[in-house]
Amino acid sequence: MSQESVRSRFAPGRRALLGGAVAVAATALVPGVAVGASRRGGAVTDATYVNDARTSGGDPYVLFDEPSGYYYAYCTGGSDEGYFFGVHRSPDLATWERLPGGALRADDPKRWGKDWFWAPEVYRNPDTGMYFLFYAARMGADLGEQYFGYADFEEPCSIGVAVSRTPEGPFRDISDRPIDYHPYKPDYHDVNLIMGDDQLTPPATEEEGRTAPLGSYIPMIDPNLLFDDGRIYLYFSSNAYRNWVWDTRLGKYIEESNIAAVELTTRWWDDPEGATMPGVHPRYLDANAPRSGASDGRRRDGFVPILTYGADPQPWEDAHVNDHETSGGSKKDRRWEEGSTAWRHEYVRDGRRHTAYYLTYSANNFENQYYGVGYAVAEHPLGPWRKHPGNPVLAQNPDIGMYSTGHGSLTASPDGSELYYVHHGRTSPTSSDRVVYTERLRVEERVASGYPLLTIEQSTSDQPVPAGTAPFAFTAEPVTVRVGGTVDVECAVRSAAGAAFDLTAPENRVRGELRPDGGGPASVNVEGGVVRVRGLRRGTARLTLVYQRRRADGSYRDVHQARPGGRPQAVGVTVPVVVR
Repeated sequence: MSQESVRSRFAPGRRALLGGAVAVAATALVPGVAVGASRRGGAVTDATYVNDARTSGGDPYVLFDEPSGYYYAYCTGGSDEGYFFGVHRSPDLATWERLPGGALRADDPKRWGKDWFWAPEVYRNPDTGMYFLFYAARMGADLGEQYFGYADFEEPCSIGVAVSRTPEGPFRDISDRPIDYHPYKPDYHDVNLIMGDDQLTPPATEEEGRTAPLGSYIPMIDPNLLFDDGRIYLYFSSNAYRNWVWDTRLGKYIEESNIAAVELTTRWWDDPEGATMPGVHPRYLDANAPRSGASDGRRRDGFVPILTYGADPQPWEDAHVNDHETSGGSKKDRRWEEGSTAWRHEYVRDGRRHTAYYLTYSANNFENQYYGVGYAVAEHPLGPWRKHPGNPVLAQNPDIGMYSTGHGSLTASPDGSELYYVHHGRTSPTSSDRVVYTERLRVEERVASGYPLLTIEQSTSDQPVPAGTAPFAFTAEPVTVRVGGTVDVECAVRSAAGAAFDLTAPENRVRGELRPDGGGPASVNVEGGVVRVRGLRRGTARLTLVYQRRRADGSYRDVHQARPGGRPQAVGVTVPVVVR
């Protein structure tokens, strides 16, 4: 089986710069501007980015697309009408350009989901060129009865898979039903069956809850894949519905979402046509079927618990355990563990190489300001996993105006030397709009509970662009214009991987200068990324264009870069202007 290793997924490798019409010509360095440490191939740059909360989107999953050099972010919501899942692209994990449409058409002929289209994640097989979109959705009553045993099952969520030959999509569903997987909890007393019609008030005692019938299917959301040594693991949140857990400390039932996992087969990944639906490894099929008694013909598949509150309780996850009382009975007492991202980390200690698996997850309600991110560590993809005692590692920070931080994904800088956690958050405790933030994630040399410590550097101030974004290439066409006429200059700024920056975005700007100016043969105006030259009288001139980036204080500064031993120079290009 071919697969992208963790190294290749997070260190996509260098891609040649795309060619341009005119070679880069660097202008003089502006005195007093220091060059920072963002580097690739020996190049350094003072370019910065800022988390400006301008990009809307929930549950962002980021894929670095090697062929195009772009990062793609797939989000819950944010699509045009008639589509699901907004799609954004970026050369630098900060300058996000929203693409029209969305990842999945609402009129897909094999659509199986009724609503609740959540948490998209996209994986590319570099050997076949196929892109696979995993997502969660809620079924209608007929399909829900087939998967969950009850037509009135309130949250019949499962995981679908769609394919495309491009990262932009639109993706098409492989099947008219979700993954053929039926995870089942055989030892769970399904207290929903003895609750009232509102399904809000569980039994008052554990003894009463144990009178409920045994067994319930698990609704699944928030899919995430881990590729490891030829195996593929699917992690998912069991959602909270129909998982009432007795909390001895609180003396009451809490409805919880937990994180579970299952191993998938691999044939779907290697299918060059993308026509094979992912399947569950045979060892899990019907693994939780009753050991005695007559069978009703329904599959009851197995799963591996990854994170549960009861196995590893942490008080920061208790933000909603009293919601039923504080809401006047309109909400349930709940806990959430969801939005997981798992990866393999190799490190050296005491001269020996070690392997650990890290998993970030979100806890508390995504609408609440206390939504946050913790992590757990294991020595095998299926655990046992132990939560970091210092959780959460990402939470609301009123000092920088960031709230409801959660459900992100891991990616790497273009040169693979830095890790980033791209997540959603809100700009106030009451804001309804989720926006995308990019934070540096570090796995430190320092040790916590026996493993390297994970930290996330939360910021809304100026930060160096991800390593490997530079060297930038600025290209522009020579200009020919008639007297009295105007012409728009075709120009582009590209990253080291060849991805073009959106020069109309607020994060980017172009500064233009004409020589000679003041009485020369032409004038130049730059607005919204459009460089427009007007011919005044016959003659020739030189047009210098310089790339600028916006700072946290709203100002713009020229971007500089340098090679080893060389002087920093502004990123720009000079082209001839001919007025006829």
